Amino acid sequence: MAVATYAADDPDRAAIVSEFGNRTYAELNDRSNRLVRALRRRGLVAGDAVGLLARNRPEFAEVYAACLRAGWRLTPVNFHLTGPEAGYILDDCDAKAFVADAGFAEAAGDAVTHAPADTARLAIGGDIGGFEPYDGALAAEDGDDIDDPTLGSTMLYTSGTTGRPKGVVRGDRGTAVSSAITTMLGYRPGDVHLCAGPLYHAAPLAYSLAIPLAAGATVVVMDRWDAEETLRLVERHRVTHTHMVPTMFHRLVQLPDEVRDRYDLSSMRSIVHGAAPCPVAVKQRMIEWWGPVLWEYYAATEGSATRVDSNTWLTKPGTVGKPNPLDQVLVGDEDGQPVPAGQVGLVWLKAPSTGRFNYFKDDGKTASTYRGDYFTLGDMGYFDEDGFLFLTDRTANLIISGGVNIYPAEVDAVLLEHPAVGDVATIGVPNAEWGEEVKAVVEPTPGVEPTPALADELVAFCRDRLAHYKCPRSVDFVDSLPRQDNGKIYKRLLRDRYREQAVPTTTRGSTR
Repeated sequence: MAVATYAADDPDRAAIVSEFGNRTYAELNDRSNRLVRALRRRGLVAGDAVGLLARNRPEFAEVYAACLRAGWRLTPVNFHLTGPEAGYILDDCDAKAFVADAGFAEAAGDAVTHAPADTARLAIGGDIGGFEPYDGALAAEDGDDIDDPTLGSTMLYTSGTTGRPKGVVRGDRGTAVSSAITTMLGYRPGDVHLCAGPLYHAAPLAYSLAIPLAAGATVVVMDRWDAEETLRLVERHRVTHTHMVPTMFHRLVQLPDEVRDRYDLSSMRSIVHGAAPCPVAVKQRMIEWWGPVLWEYYAATEGSATRVDSNTWLTKPGTVGKPNPLDQVLVGDEDGQPVPAGQVGLVWLKAPSTGRFNYFKDDGKTASTYRGDYFTLGDMGYFDEDGFLFLTDRTANLIISGGVNIYPAEVDAVLLEHPAVGDVATIGVPNAEWGEEVKAVVEPTPGVEPTPALADELVAFCRDRLAHYKCPRSVDFVDSLPRQDNGKIYKRLLRDRYREQAVPTTTRGSTR
């Protein structure tokens, strides 16, 4: 009920500022109470799940705040997903309610055909066939504080090597984690946070909504990120905090000097970043420009590991920090046995004694993830002689493009449906702006001629079946893919070949 507390103490304080409308803390609190009552009227009880498919807008915060006080489990859904992809998540999370943005009406309408039949449906910002108007549902209810708040939670979906999304349940740690991070970031009365990323992602949801609202800050919400617009908003709203990914840093430092010098950025005190490795040179330029206000973390939906401030990072360029406590992270072999400092191994994170994460409806996957008290995200790295962690590689097949995880197995499965594809390996190749981009390396079916037209056809084939950000930006053809002795495609060898070439491409559907 933190939002309710700020609403009572300072009702006119801005809570959400966005191009889709603004909310004071009093308005956010009022509408959250109304939504609780509206969904209860439609059958929801504590412990139920709510799916949310929406862009960055005030209603996203309303649904979040309502779930947090009603004891519901909120699952935000990536609005880039196709209807069947979104529908799978709604069905798997057992959604009893689905709140969708009319801007994604087609995907939302398709998604509910895969959801439980009794799912309540509310449409934000316009009409969706088969949905009730969100504003109408709220207007019929009382906005006073509910008298029986129950702590809710969020459950976001992440994928494994199979490519099927899995819900990550974090137990009861959320409040404690948020409190610790809020203390670290040093929020003060009157602070303003700039939300630069989509709230359906774990990091923006935590760092750019949950934590700022818990601290009573104003959240300025960007619907789509733009480099110069970021600078303009920082100056206009005197932004003190934000969360970004390294791709944003790359675009910011590429702005012309006259643009970068045009804006007063002196209000900024904390820029948190993670989600993907940040090139050392890019981060150094950011610190030179903005000052030592960058905080880097190493974490995932399943848990957190390290963080490091700018001044410490400058003494150890490239580090993601030193674990605190020291046994929070170990670098070891595949069984979780530690290796010496300086030796590369798997990075293992220690799970808390209570509130450990588990994969929703997948006890086998959960059990296989742990080695005693530790679990791994599949990243490779090493500790230096002073105990600082450096990452050297990532999960064997995972692609991270612009801070977003892309799982090649899912792309491979789609491409293998095309009759011209004999076999395929989807990999990440270097891209100066995005870190990595998706490339499909295809072994054509015998008798099929590899052509640029076929490459374009395969990209289009993927784009008809998957969210566009998952699809290859280029297709290469080879006579035969490298295979291990057991017949599996040797993707690491394939990736290493492209990394050695280090020639990024931004041409869709090309052949080499």
